[in-house]
Amino acid sequence: MRAIINENYGSPAGLQLGELDKPAVNGSGVLVRVRAVSINPLDLHLMTGLPYVLRLSEGLREPKTKVLGVDVAGQVEAVGADVAELRPGDEVFGHCGSALADYVCGKPDDFIAKPAGLSFEQAAAVPVAGFTALQGLRDHARVQPGQHVLINGACGGVGTFAVQVAKALGAEVTGVCSTANVSLVRSLGADQVIDYTKEDFAAGRQRYDVVLDVAGNRSIAAYRRVLVPGGALVLIGAGRGRWIGPLARPLRALVLARVGRQRLVPFLAKPNKPDLLALRELIEDGKLTPVVDRVYPFGEASDAMRYLEAGHARGKVIVAG
Repeated sequence: MRAIINENYGSPAGLQLGELDKPAVNGSGVLVRVRAVSINPLDLHLMTGLPYVLRLSEGLREPKTKVLGVDVAGQVEAVGADVAELRPGDEVFGHCGSALADYVCGKPDDFIAKPAGLSFEQAAAVPVAGFTALQGLRDHARVQPGQHVLINGACGGVGTFAVQVAKALGAEVTGVCSTANVSLVRSLGADQVIDYTKEDFAAGRQRYDVVLDVAGNRSIAAYRRVLVPGGALVLIGAGRGRWIGPLARPLRALVLARVGRQRLVPFLAKPNKPDLLALRELIEDGKLTPVVDRVYPFGEASDAMRYLEAGHARGKVIVAG
Protein backbone atom coordinates (compact mmCIF):
# COMPACT_ATOMS: atom_id res chain seq x y z
CA MET A 1 0.00 0.00 0.00
CA ARG A 2 1.03 3.62 -0.43
CA ALA A 3 2.14 5.59 2.62
CA ILE A 4 3.69 8.96 3.36
CA ILE A 5 6.89 8.01 5.18
CA ASN A 6 8.91 10.20 7.54
CA GLU A 7 12.30 8.48 7.93
CA ASN A 8 14.16 11.38 9.57
CA TYR A 9 13.27 14.49 11.53
CA GLY A 10 13.12 17.54 9.32
CA SER A 11 11.01 19.67 7.01
CA PRO A 12 8.04 18.65 4.82
CA ALA A 13 10.50 18.16 1.97
CA GLY A 14 11.72 15.02 3.75
CA LEU A 15 8.37 13.23 3.51
CA GLN A 16 8.44 10.47 0.93
CA LEU A 17 5.70 8.62 -0.92
CA GLY A 18 6.58 4.94 -0.45
CA GLU A 19 5.22 1.41 -0.15
CA LEU A 20 4.50 -0.52 3.03
CA ASP A 21 2.80 -3.81 3.75
CA LYS A 22 -0.94 -3.65 4.21
CA PRO A 23 -1.79 -3.98 7.93
CA ALA A 24 -2.94 -7.40 9.10
CA VAL A 25 -6.27 -7.65 10.92
CA ASN A 26 -6.35 -9.59 14.19
CA GLY A 27 -9.47 -10.80 16.01
CA SER A 28 -10.29 -7.39 17.49
CA GLY A 29 -8.98 -5.27 14.62
CA VAL A 30 -10.71 -2.99 12.14
CA LEU A 31 -9.06 -2.36 8.77
CA VAL A 32 -10.13 0.91 7.14
CA ARG A 33 -9.52 2.04 3.58
CA VAL A 34 -8.45 5.63 4.12
CA ARG A 35 -10.31 8.27 2.12
CA ALA A 36 -9.22 11.42 3.95
CA VAL A 37 -6.84 12.49 6.71
CA SER A 38 -6.60 15.87 8.42
CA ILE A 39 -3.25 17.37 9.38
CA ASN A 40 -2.70 18.60 12.93
CA PRO A 41 0.07 20.56 14.68
CA LEU A 42 0.98 17.27 16.38
CA ASP A 43 1.99 15.92 12.97
CA LEU A 44 4.31 18.89 12.49
CA HIS A 45 5.95 18.22 15.87
CA LEU A 46 6.40 14.53 15.06
CA MET A 47 7.78 15.40 11.61
CA THR A 48 10.36 17.92 12.85
CA GLY A 49 11.16 16.34 16.21
CA LEU A 50 10.60 19.74 17.81
CA PRO A 51 10.53 20.67 20.57
CA TYR A 52 13.47 18.45 21.52
CA VAL A 53 11.72 17.21 24.66
CA LEU A 54 9.39 15.30 22.33
CA ARG A 55 12.26 13.05 21.26
CA LEU A 56 12.47 11.53 24.73
CA SER A 57 9.36 9.55 23.89
CA GLU A 58 9.30 9.63 20.08
CA GLY A 59 12.90 8.71 19.27
CA LEU A 60 16.16 10.54 19.99
CA ARG A 61 17.86 10.21 16.60
CA GLU A 62 15.00 9.34 14.29
CA PRO A 63 11.22 9.19 14.63
CA LYS A 64 9.61 6.03 15.92
CA THR A 65 6.44 7.10 14.12
CA LYS A 66 7.28 6.69 10.44
CA VAL A 67 3.77 7.38 9.14
CA LEU A 68 2.02 10.52 10.39
CA GLY A 69 -1.67 11.37 10.70
CA VAL A 70 -4.23 10.49 13.38
CA ASP A 71 -7.54 11.94 12.09
CA VAL A 72 -9.07 9.62 9.53
CA ALA A 73 -12.23 8.94 7.57
CA GLY A 74 -12.85 6.04 5.22
CA GLN A 75 -14.60 2.73 4.60
CA VAL A 76 -14.24 -0.44 6.63
CA GLU A 77 -12.36 -3.00 4.54
CA ALA A 78 -12.31 -5.91 6.99
CA VAL A 79 -12.95 -6.68 10.66
CA GLY A 80 -11.69 -9.32 13.05
CA ALA A 81 -13.81 -12.21 14.24
CA ASP A 82 -14.46 -10.51 17.59
CA VAL A 83 -15.81 -7.26 16.10
CA ALA A 84 -19.59 -6.99 16.02
CA GLU A 85 -20.37 -3.27 15.77
CA LEU A 86 -18.69 -2.58 12.41
CA ARG A 87 -18.90 -4.37 9.08
CA PRO A 88 -17.07 -4.15 5.75
CA GLY A 89 -18.41 -1.27 3.68
CA ASP A 90 -19.34 0.93 6.66
CA GLU A 91 -18.33 4.57 6.24
CA VAL A 92 -16.52 5.64 9.40
CA PHE A 93 -14.36 8.34 10.93
CA GLY A 94 -12.18 8.45 14.00
CA HIS A 95 -8.76 8.69 15.60
CA CYS A 96 -6.04 6.20 14.69
CA GLY A 97 -2.28 6.56 14.28
CA SER A 98 -0.28 6.20 11.04
CA ALA A 99 -3.26 7.34 8.97
CA LEU A 100 -1.38 8.86 6.03
CA ALA A 101 -1.58 5.61 4.11
CA ASP A 102 -3.99 3.69 1.93
CA TYR A 103 -5.06 1.56 4.90
CA VAL A 104 -5.03 1.91 8.66
CA CYS A 105 -5.79 -0.74 11.26
CA GLY A 106 -7.23 0.14 14.66
CA LYS A 107 -9.62 -1.00 17.37
CA PRO A 108 -13.43 -0.86 17.21
CA ASP A 109 -13.47 2.08 19.65
CA ASP A 110 -11.25 4.10 17.30
CA PHE A 111 -14.03 4.50 14.71
CA ILE A 112 -17.72 5.35 14.58
CA ALA A 113 -20.20 5.68 11.73
CA LYS A 114 -19.72 8.83 9.65
CA PRO A 115 -22.64 11.28 9.60
CA ALA A 116 -24.47 10.75 6.33
CA GLY A 117 -24.42 14.45 5.51
CA LEU A 118 -20.63 14.83 5.73
CA SER A 119 -18.04 14.14 3.07
CA PHE A 120 -15.02 12.04 4.01
CA GLU A 121 -12.96 15.24 3.98
CA GLN A 122 -15.27 16.97 6.45
CA ALA A 123 -15.45 13.91 8.70
CA ALA A 124 -11.65 13.62 8.84
CA ALA A 125 -11.51 17.22 10.07
CA VAL A 126 -13.42 16.42 13.25
CA PRO A 127 -11.50 14.27 15.79
CA VAL A 128 -8.48 16.12 17.28
CA ALA A 129 -9.78 19.66 16.79
CA GLY A 130 -13.24 18.61 17.92
CA PHE A 131 -11.94 16.82 21.02
CA THR A 132 -9.86 19.86 21.91
CA ALA A 133 -12.73 22.34 21.59
CA LEU A 134 -15.26 20.11 23.36
CA GLN A 135 -13.07 19.08 26.27
CA GLY A 136 -11.55 22.54 26.67
CA LEU A 137 -14.89 24.30 26.92
CA ARG A 138 -17.20 21.68 28.44
CA ASP A 139 -14.83 19.89 30.84
CA HIS A 140 -12.02 22.30 31.70
CA ALA A 141 -13.71 25.72 31.41
CA ARG A 142 -17.06 24.25 32.52
CA VAL A 143 -18.97 26.69 30.29
CA GLN A 144 -22.54 27.40 31.42
CA PRO A 145 -25.46 28.90 29.45
CA GLY A 146 -25.33 32.69 29.35
CA GLN A 147 -21.61 32.98 30.10
CA HIS A 148 -19.36 35.19 27.99
CA VAL A 149 -16.64 33.25 26.17
CA LEU A 150 -13.69 34.75 24.27
CA ILE A 151 -11.93 32.58 21.69
CA ASN A 152 -8.60 33.93 20.50
CA GLY A 153 -7.70 32.22 17.24
CA ALA A 154 -11.30 31.63 16.22
CA CYS A 155 -10.62 30.90 12.55
CA GLY A 156 -8.17 28.00 12.86
CA GLY A 157 -8.72 24.27 13.15
CA VAL A 158 -9.60 24.25 16.84
CA GLY A 159 -11.05 27.77 16.84
CA THR A 160 -13.74 27.07 14.24
CA PHE A 161 -14.94 24.12 16.32
CA ALA A 162 -14.68 26.10 19.56
CA VAL A 163 -16.96 28.91 18.38
CA GLN A 164 -19.66 26.38 17.50
CA VAL A 165 -19.23 24.23 20.62
CA ALA A 166 -19.42 27.29 22.87
CA LYS A 167 -22.66 28.34 21.16
CA ALA A 168 -24.04 24.82 21.55
CA LEU A 169 -23.28 25.07 25.28
CA GLY A 170 -25.38 28.23 25.44
CA ALA A 171 -22.61 30.82 25.73
CA GLU A 172 -22.36 34.29 24.24
CA VAL A 173 -19.27 34.01 22.06
CA THR A 174 -16.68 36.58 20.99
CA GLY A 175 -14.19 35.43 18.37
CA VAL A 176 -10.83 37.08 17.71
CA CYS A 177 -9.34 36.82 14.22
CA SER A 178 -7.85 38.82 11.35
CA THR A 179 -9.80 41.01 8.93
CA ALA A 180 -9.93 38.33 6.25
CA ASN A 181 -11.64 35.88 8.60
CA VAL A 182 -14.27 38.08 10.25
CA SER A 183 -17.09 36.90 7.99
CA LEU A 184 -16.14 33.24 8.49
CA VAL A 185 -16.16 33.50 12.29
CA ARG A 186 -19.45 35.39 12.24
CA SER A 187 -20.97 32.70 10.00
CA LEU A 188 -20.08 30.08 12.61
CA GLY A 189 -22.37 31.80 15.11
CA ALA A 190 -20.10 34.18 17.00
CA ASP A 191 -22.13 36.96 18.65
CA GLN A 192 -19.20 39.38 18.43
CA VAL A 193 -16.09 39.30 16.26
CA ILE A 194 -12.97 41.32 17.08
CA ASP A 195 -10.54 42.06 14.27
CA TYR A 196 -7.22 42.06 16.10
CA THR A 197 -5.63 44.25 13.42
CA LYS A 198 -8.04 47.06 14.38
CA GLU A 199 -8.92 46.44 18.02
CA ASP A 200 -7.16 45.09 21.11
CA PHE A 201 -9.56 42.98 23.14
CA ALA A 202 -7.28 43.30 26.18
CA ALA A 203 -7.77 47.08 26.15
CA GLY A 204 -11.56 46.91 26.04
CA ARG A 205 -14.07 47.03 28.86
CA GLN A 206 -15.72 43.67 28.17
CA ARG A 207 -14.97 40.96 30.72
CA TYR A 208 -15.31 37.26 30.06
CA ASP A 209 -16.15 34.21 32.13
CA VAL A 210 -13.97 32.03 29.92
CA VAL A 211 -11.07 32.69 27.57
CA LEU A 212 -9.93 29.91 25.23
CA ASP A 213 -6.47 30.71 23.90
CA VAL A 214 -5.73 28.94 20.65
CA ALA A 215 -3.52 31.58 19.03
CA GLY A 216 -0.93 31.82 21.82
CA ASN A 217 -0.01 35.35 20.78
CA ARG A 218 -0.87 37.24 23.98
CA SER A 219 0.57 37.12 27.46
CA ILE A 220 -1.17 35.32 30.29
CA ALA A 221 -1.34 38.67 32.09
CA ALA A 222 -3.33 40.17 29.18
CA TYR A 223 -5.85 37.37 29.35
CA ARG A 224 -6.20 37.66 33.10
CA ARG A 225 -7.05 41.34 32.75
CA VAL A 226 -10.18 40.51 30.74
CA LEU A 227 -11.32 37.60 32.92
CA VAL A 228 -13.90 38.06 35.64
CA PRO A 229 -12.98 36.94 39.18
CA GLY A 230 -13.39 33.19 39.16
CA GLY A 231 -13.07 33.05 35.39
CA ALA A 232 -11.16 30.37 33.49
CA LEU A 233 -8.31 30.70 30.99
CA VAL A 234 -7.90 27.52 28.95
CA LEU A 235 -4.59 27.25 27.11
CA ILE A 236 -4.27 25.19 23.95
CA GLY A 237 -0.67 24.39 23.05
CA ALA A 238 1.19 27.16 21.23
CA GLY A 239 4.81 28.25 20.98
CA ARG A 240 7.84 27.63 18.78
CA GLY A 241 10.71 27.17 21.22
CA ARG A 242 13.13 24.43 20.16
CA TRP A 243 13.49 22.85 23.59
CA ILE A 244 10.06 22.71 25.19
CA GLY A 245 8.03 24.70 22.62
CA PRO A 246 4.28 24.53 23.31
CA LEU A 247 4.95 23.34 26.86
CA ALA A 248 6.38 26.69 27.98
CA ARG A 249 3.06 28.50 28.40
CA PRO A 250 1.26 25.60 30.11
CA LEU A 251 4.15 25.20 32.56
CA ARG A 252 4.05 28.89 33.37
CA ALA A 253 0.28 28.70 33.76
CA LEU A 254 0.65 25.86 36.25
CA VAL A 255 2.88 28.11 38.35
CA LEU A 256 0.50 31.08 38.08
CA ALA A 257 -2.65 29.01 38.53
CA ARG A 258 -2.37 29.37 42.31
CA VAL A 259 -2.38 33.19 42.12
CA GLY A 260 -5.72 34.95 42.53
CA ARG A 261 -9.19 33.52 42.02
CA GLN A 262 -9.01 32.86 38.29
CA ARG A 263 -8.37 29.37 36.95
CA LEU A 264 -5.55 28.83 34.43
CA VAL A 265 -6.00 25.48 32.74
CA PRO A 266 -3.47 24.03 30.28
CA PHE A 267 -4.48 20.68 28.80
CA LEU A 268 -4.06 18.21 25.98
CA ALA A 269 -7.14 16.60 24.47
CA LYS A 270 -7.76 12.92 25.19
CA PRO A 271 -9.33 11.02 22.28
CA ASN A 272 -12.21 8.78 23.34
CA LYS A 273 -15.29 7.22 21.80
CA PRO A 274 -17.92 8.95 24.00
CA ASP A 275 -16.68 12.38 22.95
CA LEU A 276 -16.51 11.33 19.31
CA LEU A 277 -20.14 10.27 19.61
CA ALA A 278 -20.96 13.62 21.26
CA LEU A 279 -19.35 15.49 18.36
CA ARG A 280 -21.31 13.41 15.85
CA GLU A 281 -24.53 14.23 17.69
CA LEU A 282 -23.76 17.96 17.48
CA ILE A 283 -23.13 17.56 13.75
CA GLU A 284 -26.33 15.63 13.16
CA ASP A 285 -28.29 18.21 15.18
CA GLY A 286 -26.97 20.96 12.90
CA LYS A 287 -24.98 22.64 15.69
CA LEU A 288 -21.52 21.81 14.38
CA THR A 289 -20.12 21.96 10.85
CA PRO A 290 -16.45 21.18 10.14
CA VAL A 291 -14.62 23.93 8.26
CA VAL A 292 -12.23 22.65 5.60
CA ASP A 293 -9.73 25.12 4.19
CA ARG A 294 -7.87 23.07 1.58
CA VAL A 295 -7.83 19.50 0.32
CA TYR A 296 -4.56 18.10 -1.07
CA PRO A 297 -4.16 14.91 -3.12
CA PHE A 298 -2.40 12.05 -1.33
CA GLY A 299 0.83 12.57 -3.26
CA GLU A 300 0.98 16.21 -2.14
CA ALA A 301 0.97 15.56 1.62
CA SER A 302 4.23 17.49 1.98
CA ASP A 303 2.50 20.57 0.54
CA ALA A 304 -0.32 20.14 3.07
CA MET A 305 2.23 20.06 5.88
CA ARG A 306 3.96 23.12 4.46
CA TYR A 307 0.68 25.05 4.30
CA LEU A 308 -0.28 24.17 7.89
CA GLU A 309 3.22 25.05 9.05
CA ALA A 310 2.82 28.56 7.59
CA GLY A 311 0.10 29.20 10.17
CA HIS A 312 -2.61 30.75 8.00
CA ALA A 313 -5.10 27.88 7.63
CA ARG A 314 -8.80 28.72 7.96
CA GLY A 315 -10.23 25.60 9.52
CA LYS A 316 -8.68 22.23 8.71
CA VAL A 317 -6.18 21.06 6.12
CA ILE A 318 -7.01 17.70 4.54
CA VAL A 319 -5.15 15.06 2.55
CA ALA A 320 -7.48 12.92 0.40
CA GLY A 321 -6.54 9.35 -0.42
